[in-house]
Amino acid sequence: MGIEENIIPHDHLIKQSDRIKKLGYGPKLIWFTGLSGSGKSTLASALETYLYNQDFLTYILDGDNIRSGLNKDLDFTDESRVENIRRISEVSKLFLDAGVVVLTAFISPFRADRQQAKELVGEENFIEVFVDTPLEICEKRDVKGLYAKARAGKIANFTGIDSPFERPENPDVHILTDGQTVEDSLNELIKKIVPKLK
Repeated sequence: MGIEENIIPHDHLIKQSDRIKKLGYGPKLIWFTGLSGSGKSTLASALETYLYNQDFLTYILDGDNIRSGLNKDLDFTDESRVENIRRISEVSKLFLDAGVVVLTAFISPFRADRQQAKELVGEENFIEVFVDTPLEICEKRDVKGLYAKARAGKIANFTGIDSPFERPENPDVHILTDGQTVEDSLNELIKKIVPKLK
């Protein structure tokens, strides 16, 4: 007998539909993807601030924050990256059920993992944002010094250097950050995302 046979999810009285009715909007998962240093966390934070000030209930799940807690047992092999995104997707689903607009800022380099997240929460609840910044710009920023370490061979399996990044083929929002200010990018996000939350 497998463990699954002994697990029976409880059907609670308060449903997501009740929370949506009370809050007045539909929760979404806004999934930022892009290279390290592309600006995912910066833009997610800027958008969250805007949404929060518009009375949306929000929460950011950020790569380094999650890896220092929930996923601190994972390394950066392909297998661990897949598990990292799987766990984030499951946590995001719980937040959506609670009526929260979730913003995630993860490199999430593999298309299959992003697709799995979309399928888990429902395509209608998933907004993929591709923060498209050229590798050379990300390396120039290198605010964490990670690219330099990867180039020196001190970090293995680093996305964009010795591990692939599979670009989204048809993202819901495509932000080209090169030559664009954070404010420009934020305005583009607001224009394309806020109507989807109504």
